[in-house]
Amino acid sequence: MRITGDHRALAIEGRLDVRTAADARARLHQAVDGGLGDLVLDLARLEFWDATGLGVIMGTHRRAGRIGRRLVLRSVPAQLQRLLVATKLHRILAVDGVTEAQGIAL
Repeated sequence: MRITGDHRALAIEGRLDVRTAADARARLHQAVDGGLGDLVLDLARLEFWDATGLGVIMGTHRRAGRIGRRLVLRSVPAQLQRLLVATKLHRILAVDGVTEAQGIAL
């Protein structure tokens, strides 16, 4: 897993799973704490996330909200969009370009 970017926009490549969660959490929380406004998280090159990885995203979302920021997921791969819709997390998370109808149709 590789995370690039700064406190305004980050991109995750590879796998966000139990093996990479601690490093990802630290990097994402550092970005949240270091900026203002939306934090855009580009997932175009994210190959896989498991429940632990999804927990990292949710924890980052909550942390951002506590300090008045918003985590915005961008370029979410279709398989991961379906998971967000199935779990109804697309209603909680800010996800660019995903609606319930789109998620189910994918």
